[in-house]
Amino acid sequence: MMYDNKYDHIEDMHMNERVTVTLPEEIIRDIDGQERNRSRFVLQAVKHELERRRKEELRRSLRTPHQDSDDIAQAGFAEWAEGLPEGDEDLVDIQAGESVRWVPGKGWTKEE
Repeated sequence: MMYDNKYDHIEDMHMNERVTVTLPEEIIRDIDGQERNRSRFVLQAVKHELERRRKEELRRSLRTPHQDSDDIAQAGFAEWAEGLPEGDEDLVDIQAGESVRWVPGKGWTKEE
């Protein structure tokens, strides 16, 4: 499983904060069976969930265009897609899907 390296530097720094988390016993047993360091396991799980939510928010915003979509349309989708953060390339396949255009007040519509 791949994780975003954005937080990797935090593990080595002394800026960590203590957090108390209460989990069911069976979850603790499963964690202990996978990883000796519970904190590392929880950190990786949290990073993974934050990344998943960030990508889901991006997918949601692509399904429900924002007013700024007009700017994206004017700049060109391919150019915009090239500016996506590293690791998000799988969110956009320029060759897939249908050709669309931005119509003010209507959003993205299929080109005829």
